[in-house]
Order: sequence, then C-alpha cells, then structure tokens
Amino acid sequence: MTKAAHVGVIGGGIAGLAAAAKLAERGIETTIFEAGPQLGGRARNVAVKFNSKVVELDNGQHILLGAYHETFKLLNIVGVDEKKAFIRLPLVLNIKSLGHHPSFRFSAFKYLPFPLNLLFGFILCKGLSITERFAVIKFMVSIKQSGYHLATDIALKNFLKQKKQSEKTIALLWEPLCLAALNTPVATASSKIFLNILKDTFSKKKQDSDLLLPKVGLTQLFSQPISHYIQGKKGHVLTNHRVNAVKVSDQGFVIESKSKTFEFSHIIIATTSSGLNNIIADLPKIAGLIETTTGYRYQPIYTVYLQYPSHAKLPEPMIGLSGTLGQWIFDRGTLCGQQGLMAVIISSKGDHQKLSQEALAMKVAHELQLTFPTLGEPLGHQVIAEKRATFSCEVNLPRPTNKTLQPNLFIAGDYTYADYPATIEGAVRSGVNAASMIID
Repeated sequence: MTKAAHVGVIGGGIAGLAAAAKLAERGIETTIFEAGPQLGGRARNVAVKFNSKVVELDNGQHILLGAYHETFKLLNIVGVDEKKAFIRLPLVLNIKSLGHHPSFRFSAFKYLPFPLNLLFGFILCKGLSITERFAVIKFMVSIKQSGYHLATDIALKNFLKQKKQSEKTIALLWEPLCLAALNTPVATASSKIFLNILKDTFSKKKQDSDLLLPKVGLTQLFSQPISHYIQGKKGHVLTNHRVNAVKVSDQGFVIESKSKTFEFSHIIIATTSSGLNNIIADLPKIAGLIETTTGYRYQPIYTVYLQYPSHAKLPEPMIGLSGTLGQWIFDRGTLCGQQGLMAVIISSKGDHQKLSQEALAMKVAHELQLTFPTLGEPLGHQVIAEKRATFSCEVNLPRPTNKTLQPNLFIAGDYTYADYPATIEGAVRSGVNAASMIID
C-alpha cells in the first residue's frame, strides 16, 4: 500500500475525529472536511432559545460505559481529564414506574470484587420475584459459558423468552438496557449485538460496568479537544466544506469542495451510511457499498428539556422511567450545573412523533409530575429531535467493513463496526481501525 502523505477525512463526526486524531498522533498530515458549521455529528451542543435566552444544550444525552476503552483512550490522548469531565458511578439501574407498573432497582455492590458485585446485585435487586431474579442469574451464567456467542441471530425478545425471562423482567430490565444501548425495540433488536455489549460490560473488569455521565457539554467533551489536538499536530479542520465528489488521480485522490480541489494520498469517508451516495458516485469500484446500506432503517431519539426552579433536584443524576413516554431522565443540575434543568430521553419510533413539540413536552411534564411530585410545574421547555439518530440495529443487518475495493480509500462510521450498535464507542473503534489500516 502507498505510504500516507496527506489523508483526507470526509465527515467531522466522532468516527472522523477519531480517525484524524489517530493519524495525527502518528505524525500523518490530515485534513477533515465537515459539511456543517459544527464538528461532532450526533454528539454536539446545539444553541437554542430557551426561556428567552440562547443556551447551549446537547443534541442528545449520552451515557458512556467503563467498557468504552477506545473512547477513553482517545479522550486521554487529546487531554480530557476523566475526573473533570465525567461522573463515574457503579452500575445502578433505578427504574421508577408510573401508575400500576412495578418499579425496579439494581445496584452493583461497590465494595465487593467482580463478579460478586454483580451476583449480589441481582440477588438483592428490587421489583422482581425471587424466581425472576434467579432466572436472570441463570441467564447471565449461561451466556457467559457460551462466550456470549450465538450461532444464529434472532430478535432479542424471542431470545430472552427462550431463556425464561418473564415479561416483567424484560420490561423492567432488558428493554431499558436494549433501548439505551441499541436504540432499537427488543422485538426487532439483534441478540448478537446485544450480547456483545453485555460481554464487554460484564465479563472482564469490575470498572467496565461503571456508568460515566458527562459533566460538560458534548462539544466541550469531544469535538473541541479533539479538533485542537489535530490542529496542534499540523492537521487541518475545514467546517462548512461539503464534499461534492471524490475522484481518483495520479497522486491518489482529488476532493472537490466549494469550487476548490484538494489532493490526497489516502481518503477516509466518515459520513453517515446515507451520506455515501453522492461522494462515491465517481468511484465505480466501491459503488456496491450503497447497496449494502440502502435497506437500513433508522430510529429517532427525542430529548425533552424541562426547566424547573433552580432548587429542583432528582434523588439521583439518572433515573429510568417505566409506563411513561420518556425512558430516562437526567438531572442536568447535578451533572452540568444547569440547575433545575431535566433532560428526558425518548428512544425509538412511536406515537410521540405525531405530537407537536409543545404537546410532547407537556405530556412528558405531566408524567414527571406524577412520578416525581416535588418537581411541580416546569417553567419552560425545549425539544430536540434527532429523527435519524441511529441505524436500527436489527437481526442480521449487513455491515460493511472499513476496507474497500478502492486502494487507499477506507470508510468509517458506527455502522462499519459490526460488533457494536450505533454508539460513540462503535464510532471511535471504527475510526481508529480505518486509520490503523493506513498507518500499518
């Protein structure tokens, strides 16, 4: 393979940033092209008018796991201090229920060694019968013995039923975890991919199951420090530069953008799967990539921000919700110092998409008032809808690899990392893998 002289990275989301940072770390000149005004893709701040003020809100609330080793390695390289940037908590799943729905609570035992911390957590969890608790433990033991491997992929709900998980256990434990990790309903979610997440989270080190909740905005956490690092290594970051075409040249490749052309020895295309179409139109060797991803379906994520009086707080920074439209609520005052601000996450498709933003916010606020009576009435609201937030991580979904049939051209993005769903860790691993193919 040709030695890299100057690499063009198309797309300034997490995968593109991770690829460029890896190349910059090895001293390879890199230029990022981002079509929009901001880096970060689906993990960035959004400036909105909220209660008559322009404020920065995240375009979605992200939860990171201790098992996200490549993500934390990247953040460490670019100078992000984990202790300043995150609240690290032993795994706690606190699911509050509305009405007649049962509540659930699981806590990993902080002072017990792995895996006893998890075993006693399941034995003593609240909301499940003794029979259901031991069915969970038996399930966890069986998938560990299998190496978290399935010979044939099936829908997660069917798999869980095969493993004697009750409807209540699925509703209170497995479905919230599936939505948080895969953003795909259990009825259609890939069991293989879900088991990969469980493997990384529960099979190695105690800290892998920790929850890490950002204390700073997503732009300050990811794109700003990574961009500064790349530019400090003599890389280039071009925002508002939409790539119109990529063509093969004698030196490697030509990128056409804003009536300008740029020469590169190597290319990494780190757009979304749907963004490939126009970019690779002049590259017949890899046109088949479009066919691989054409059948993808996508899932939305809605974030409903509700502002309460500054003294309003939740008993914990993150709480799950059952029997409600919202699935998770985060106390942004505890996390980010945005006092009284709550962020409620609604994952995957549903009837909420038919509601106006006003009606959606009021419905969520009413549910919160019933679940947490001390919150009272909100003072204001803002809804941020990512309507194609993630690909739907379904059974036997075809996933392309980083390497293409076009020499010296690679693709990156969470959809190319076949072992993971659409997560920050999947995007980082994909970007790092693509860069490593150039370096090696």
